[in-house]
Amino acid sequence: MEAKVDAVKPDVLTAEQQETLRQFKIKTRVDNEKYLSSHPEVEVLVGDFLSEVLLHRPADVRRFAADHFSNPDLHLVIGSKLRRTLGETTRTASRTGPD
Repeated sequence: MEAKVDAVKPDVLTAEQQETLRQFKIKTRVDNEKYLSSHPEVEVLVGDFLSEVLLHRPADVRRFAADHFSNPDLHLVIGSKLRRTLGETTRTASRTGPD
């Protein structure tokens, strides 16, 4: 016996749904970019963690991450690295001048 094929497939989006999804993805990406550009500490925090992982190459990355992010002085470490990063960016911009 042949299975009945519905006219509308439940796993396929309509053109309107696809456009709504596309607009949602664009808005989400823009919102994420705005957030990250206003919080440069996120890039420093993630970069610091990845650098430490690659330097130490822990066998248990989850335990290493838990220890890394529970460091009571992490805010001081990231603050220092952030100031250096922002200082380098400012010095580079002042040398090259405006576009």
